[in-house]
Amino acid sequence: MQSVTPLAEQPFLLTSQDFGEPHPSALCLLKRGLDIIGSLVGLVILALIFVPIAIAVKLDSPGPVFYSQIRYGLMGRPFRIYKFRSMVLNADDLKTLVTNEAKGLIFKNENDPRITRVGRFLRRTSLDEFPQFWNVLKGEMSLVGTRPPTEDEVSKYQPHHWQRLRVKPGMTGEWQVNGRSSVKDFEDIVRLDLRYQAQWHPLYDLGLIFRTVGILLNKSGAC
Repeated sequence: MQSVTPLAEQPFLLTSQDFGEPHPSALCLLKRGLDIIGSLVGLVILALIFVPIAIAVKLDSPGPVFYSQIRYGLMGRPFRIYKFRSMVLNADDLKTLVTNEAKGLIFKNENDPRITRVGRFLRRTSLDEFPQFWNVLKGEMSLVGTRPPTEDEVSKYQPHHWQRLRVKPGMTGEWQVNGRSSVKDFEDIVRLDLRYQAQWHPLYDLGLIFRTVGILLNKSGAC
């Protein structure tokens, strides 16, 4: 499995003043139960689709089937995220050659030339993210939460940005169901993340999950 970023034991010196207390959703047993059930269902589906996706990825582009990267989760804790590889092998080295169409601390390009043919399909259907169900089962992620940032992003965070990490990172969330590809300003993503924290209650995640399924069935909003 490809490793792209070394895991630092203490990459940032953060205190409770940076975050405040963890959001109630991070401590909710009902939410955790939903995560466990959902991740087990997702992993069963992953087992069924793994072989054809793995073959397609290998035939389309040389390199490993999986892509892994260090992301930052609840209260800034680093963890390794897994995805099906959707870009060429040396995608990180080529990043500086691609124009960033987003504003702020995110990188987006709708026609990113580093994305492979199979990778574009995997992203459009969100199949590339199915390995993250393992992260959810381990408790590093949730089915619903904030978008997990990279080290490049968090190294440039302003104080208010840290508030988005009071919840676990999610496979889906407010950003995904409110435009995703059309949201290209990082500050808009932060506002959506904080809106999730303000509106959350134990059943709130179910609504976002159902909306996500509807969007995926319509193949809209993916990138």
